[in-house]
Amino acid sequence: MEKLKCLALVGGGALVGAVSTLFLLKLRPRKIESQCGKKATKLNEATAKCWIDSGNGNCGTGGLNLLSDEIVSEQLTRNIQFFGLDSQQKVTASYIVIIGLGGVGSHAASMLLRSGVGKLLLVDFDQVSLSSLNRHAVATRADVGIPKAECLKKHFSSIFPECQIDAKVLLYDVSSEEEILSGNPDFVLDCIDNIDTKVALLAACVRRGLKVLSATGAGARADPTRIRVADLRESTNDPLSRAVRHRLRKDYGIEGGIPVVFSLEKPKAKLLPFRGPSGEEDNPSDYQIVPGFRVRIIPVLGTIPAIFGQVMASYVVTQLAGLHVQTEPVVNLDVDHYQMLLQRLMEHEESLYGTAMEVEVDVEEVRYVVKELWHGRSARELSAKDVGRGMWRSVNELMLVRWDQAKAASISNLILLKFQESLWM
Repeated sequence: MEKLKCLALVGGGALVGAVSTLFLLKLRPRKIESQCGKKATKLNEATAKCWIDSGNGNCGTGGLNLLSDEIVSEQLTRNIQFFGLDSQQKVTASYIVIIGLGGVGSHAASMLLRSGVGKLLLVDFDQVSLSSLNRHAVATRADVGIPKAECLKKHFSSIFPECQIDAKVLLYDVSSEEEILSGNPDFVLDCIDNIDTKVALLAACVRRGLKVLSATGAGARADPTRIRVADLRESTNDPLSRAVRHRLRKDYGIEGGIPVVFSLEKPKAKLLPFRGPSGEEDNPSDYQIVPGFRVRIIPVLGTIPAIFGQVMASYVVTQLAGLHVQTEPVVNLDVDHYQMLLQRLMEHEESLYGTAMEVEVDVEEVRYVVKELWHGRSARELSAKDVGRGMWRSVNELMLVRWDQAKAASISNLILLKFQESLWM
């Protein structure tokens, strides 16, 4: 009988404890939500005047230490651990402009927000469509038909309410340049897929001395491992990059100096033929709402533009934090090219020394020397001069030679030169 009483007491105590724990767990999120709301309101009130006056570049979130807020610092604790407090403060005090809020831009903006950027300007003239939900960062079916800029602002306010967000339903052009690019942004992200608008924006950023990162074609690709960040001059296998390069050089005399996110992968599909209301092929120009903007559709695997956007956000955040990242060199070669360079090295050794016995590298080591050490170009070239097909032609002019003829042809003793240059070695 005593045992039964003890069991009953223990069971009753356990039941009371469980109910109390459940009640507290339900109550806790409400308290946190209430605290977040109150603190966000105070911060937003404190920064309201800064936001209004930010057009003159004299104010912004840089004057406020958002990381001193308990909720904000906890939300960004992993970033603080990664960068350090001072570097994360630079990110939090920054102002970023994102133009083009589709598959690429929405993901870039989303991760910049989640990384703690304190002030964002979101710009896009277009609306959320049902077909864009396969690649958009936050849009839902309920958002279809509303402006993309307003859609992002709505969702962002519940993720990081302390961030100062302005949304402009606006097309970038000469008339809107001042409204969009004023205020001394720390970075401008070009996520536009129209050539005329993209070229005008990039030229304006160069003229104003603004840091800009541009996204090129993400459609019709499927291989995320081929995505790179490099100077516009080095982008290959991308029709959009090629067109932008040509226009910037022709119309503005800009040769390079603009970092871009691009894919080395050749597009796997072309623009689909445009069909009018009758279902027959028709002239797409007759259906343009905005002159110069594409009406025909290019097939898009939603993961690729998302990764483009993530790469852009990572690049910008590390730049703002002052963290140096060595990007993958742009060398678009295959095994046959490395085999050719190895064969050429062995033939050169035999012609000079009568034997190739001192060649101490294989194809994989040749790949390392050519790609990682010399970035696919002559040791005498400080930067890439050949892009696209020119890069392939220049590779056919290259060969590996010994730096010190008294030592064997090993990884540490090989340099990449052009044929004419190698004659002097």
